[in-house]
Amino acid sequence: MSHITHNKSKLLGRVRRIRGQVEALERALDTDKGCAEVLHQIAAVRGATNGLMAEVMEDHMQMHVANPSITSDAERNQGANELMDVIRTYLK
Repeated sequence: MSHITHNKSKLLGRVRRIRGQVEALERALDTDKGCAEVLHQIAAVRGATNGLMAEVMEDHMQMHVANPSITSDAERNQGANELMDVIRTYLK
């Protein structure tokens, strides 16, 4: 997981921005904003979350599946299986 630690500050920054978007969504709902504004807020949160997911998935694929230093088929398969489990959960 060193690649997560390496990008920790960048990933935490994205999470904090997502938190801000979720808080804006909560405020929009709490103050009875129009449905169009609420839908835009939901779309923004979803887009930000999808972007974070894509970045971490890409890092996982590069480090645990496509990394040329991986010489063990078992290790490469484990990385691919972990990624597939996440994708299946994500698509539900």
